[in-house]
Amino acid sequence: MTLVEQVQAAGVVGAGGAGFPTHIKLQGRCEAVIANGAECEPLLHKDSCLLEHQAPQIVDGLKRTMEAVRASRGWIALKRKHAAIVEAVRAAVRGTDIGVHLLGDYYPAGDEFVLVHEVTGRLIPAGGIPLQVGCVVQNVETLVNISNAASGLPVTKKVLTIAGAVRDPTTLVVPLGTSIRDCVIAAGNPTVADPVLLVGGVMMGELSTCLDSPVTKTTAGVVILSADHPIAKRRGLTAASMRAIGRSACDQCRYCTEYCPRYLLGYGVEPHQVMRGLGFSMVGEPSWSTWAGLCCACGLCTLYACPEGLFPKEACDDARAELKRNGWKPDGDVPIAPHPMHSGRRVPAQGLLRRLHLQEFDHPAPLKHDRVQPARVVLRRKQGAGVAAVPIVGTGAEVSSGALVAEPPPGQLGARLHAPIAGTIASIDAESIVIQHHL
Repeated sequence: MTLVEQVQAAGVVGAGGAGFPTHIKLQGRCEAVIANGAECEPLLHKDSCLLEHQAPQIVDGLKRTMEAVRASRGWIALKRKHAAIVEAVRAAVRGTDIGVHLLGDYYPAGDEFVLVHEVTGRLIPAGGIPLQVGCVVQNVETLVNISNAASGLPVTKKVLTIAGAVRDPTTLVVPLGTSIRDCVIAAGNPTVADPVLLVGGVMMGELSTCLDSPVTKTTAGVVILSADHPIAKRRGLTAASMRAIGRSACDQCRYCTEYCPRYLLGYGVEPHQVMRGLGFSMVGEPSWSTWAGLCCACGLCTLYACPEGLFPKEACDDARAELKRNGWKPDGDVPIAPHPMHSGRRVPAQGLLRRLHLQEFDHPAPLKHDRVQPARVVLRRKQGAGVAAVPIVGTGAEVSSGALVAEPPPGQLGARLHAPIAGTIASIDAESIVIQHHL
């Protein structure tokens, strides 16, 4: 089997973002492959833990990726502040064609557009992908999964950080489908009486109160906060409230735009223009602006830049959804040039933590294996980009760990699913496959 076939068979998807099926990326041709170890979401440590403990496997996955896409150069990008990890990575790449690129401690260093420019000096066309400038970007956990796939091992586990208001912040390796509740218990339980979850991180994650949600292939981490924490209260407002507040209070100061990482690289993203659009309406509906079309949803404008505590990121989210419904496409031929202050306005990670009132939770989260051994897993049938996987087993079937249980329909974008534990198929519905562990 080729690496593309092995990766497809193993069900590998991007572990650090939207979960795009990795075998599709491996079919391209490029000059350089970049391993993304920037991990800029506050309080999350899973990529750093992998770089520290599995650097040789990351290098193996990177070398295999380079060979598949015929790249002549590879880089591992990580933050300079992790001195011991940097040394471990340098030791792992010694004697190879892979370089180590050290990043500053700023947010969002891991954004693909920012990262490609930082490492190569190239600017991805508006609305484009790294391949258009000769690059492929893979998260470091994805590279571990590629290395495993080459040995015939499917994706059945996930590495994630449990941080915030818990007694023992921890990075765990758990079977897919493990409940977040089990992960939080393994991190010593919440230290607050009214916990809420930011699944995926504080900046770009989703607010939830459901501890029984399952871990998926794209769950990078969970930050626990009290329901009365300023971030939780802001994230808990309704979309209508956010729009009303913005319509009444935005004074067009431009801070949201001046700190926007995409704007600073030269892309046509101006959140203050989108906020201006809240003040114009037809039949009560906001008039959205194309200035949101290339927004990366990093959240800096809402959670850091706005001096009035407004919600430009959420306004951009709504605007992009409206643009998508209307079939809007960016002009990829528009010339792009970085703002003269693009590097001078980077937001320091520690400054962001202070603005978010998260300093008290800024602790290490060491990697711990086998802390969670669930008796039951809920395997989401859709765990990334594309369509949901179709079960190939029925209720009551006995499956071994690693057995194929679902795959996308022929010819459609998606990823295969494998049993994370040995057991019995307890139930199947439109969203999930539930596996009960053998007692």
